[in-house]
Amino acid sequence: MENKFAALHLSEEIRRALDVLGYDQPTQVQQEAIPFMRHGRDVIVKSQTGSGKTGAFAIPICEGVKWEKREPQALILTPTRELALQIQEEVFHIGRFKRLKVEAVFGRSSFEIQERNLKQRTHVVVATPGRLLDHLERGTIDLSQIKTVVIDEADEMLAMGFIDQIERVLAEVPTDAVKALFSATMPSRIRKLADYYLTEPQFIQVETENKVTDRILQQSYEVDNEDKIGLLRDVLVVENPDSSIIFCNTRGAVEEVMEALADLGLPVEMLHGGMEQRDRTKVINDFKHGYFRYLVATDVAARGLDIADIVLVVNYDLPDNPETYVHRIGRTARFEKHGKAVAFVNQFDGRRFADIKEKQGEIQALQAPSASLVNDRLKSFEAKRERKPKIRQTKGHEFKAEIMKLHINAGKKTKMRAGDVVGALCNIEGMVADDIGVISLLEVSTFVEILNGKGPAVLKALQTMPIKGRVRRVSKANETTYERELRES
Repeated sequence: MENKFAALHLSEEIRRALDVLGYDQPTQVQQEAIPFMRHGRDVIVKSQTGSGKTGAFAIPICEGVKWEKREPQALILTPTRELALQIQEEVFHIGRFKRLKVEAVFGRSSFEIQERNLKQRTHVVVATPGRLLDHLERGTIDLSQIKTVVIDEADEMLAMGFIDQIERVLAEVPTDAVKALFSATMPSRIRKLADYYLTEPQFIQVETENKVTDRILQQSYEVDNEDKIGLLRDVLVVENPDSSIIFCNTRGAVEEVMEALADLGLPVEMLHGGMEQRDRTKVINDFKHGYFRYLVATDVAARGLDIADIVLVVNYDLPDNPETYVHRIGRTARFEKHGKAVAFVNQFDGRRFADIKEKQGEIQALQAPSASLVNDRLKSFEAKRERKPKIRQTKGHEFKAEIMKLHINAGKKTKMRAGDVVGALCNIEGMVADDIGVISLLEVSTFVEILNGKGPAVLKALQTMPIKGRVRRVSKANETTYERELRES
């Protein structure tokens, strides 16, 4: 099948990154939105979860950014820290061969580290509204050169009370910036926001024939509140999923369910808003890699958690509204796969469940698994519980054959500059500027990506070649080293 990304007339650097990432066919939302954004048109996109909308705005953003400019040229607003990190990763990978620097700016993370990173060349900023306003008020971010603004998950922004903050941000960006608004639903307040801030926007509504919800088998169990833990155990034994998310409404319920599953010897972790950001990020990354099979979470994980192989979603607690239910169950059936969603309906959930069924249509009502069925499935359940996890590779892994990150034991404290690193690298035989990726200058360290498979040769050459007048200690870096240096610098 012909690679239809070719029809979008993308640059060689972007096409190459998409090839490495395995993007050979644009989704419908990408086919429709990318040309309009590249030609400077404002867009409103109503699109379901899992439709490829991140690529729909990330690709034109990466195409339009000019590497030479130091100030941010694109701003992406998103409701949660987790989604900000996920979008940062996606934009970074798509723009990797253009050497784009992408910063994520969100709360519960060091303001000082963000401030220091923003002082360096930064091409794209992905931000939650509150922390971005903090930077604007303190003068630690410059939005004067912004050419594109994306408001992602606009309906969730509304639900979380961020619309006023978004309006304050939009008042700070150039009026001629291209603006794109993405939303799964289109409440009247979102339409009013778009009518006021967007100029003659192109409206794109993607209703694919293969809807995510059409690929999800939805089922429900009636259960008294005090019997939920027992039912969850029986359902998990019978379903025996390779990977599952169990959604609860409160932090207390998350902790209770996680403790119960841990007592069964299951590989389980939890995710809720009361956790430190570092811990939340680690849990998400470990879940993506498959280090554990069960994640118990509040709705902090309902949006944007982009994992390919979640087989089962359990609504241990029913959410307060049908929209949240849709976003929760949308964590399964990603990337054209099929999945299952189970809802526990207690004696107090009648109205909420009726609202969900009115929106969703058929949800199959089941009887609780019988004791004999649970016993029949128990042996297989226990065997899988004892099995070593199958580790999955994340998107960035595909770049490893072509890209090596090096650690140079010198940084801003020794007056190291990016130009010093570039100058030294370009003195190595066979190296050109296009072989140099993102350079990150920290206080006592510098990290630089070497592209095009030239990392080993460069690493060998730098053992004896001076950088800024003297030979430095240079080694192959890994993400743990980089993250630790980032925290400590």
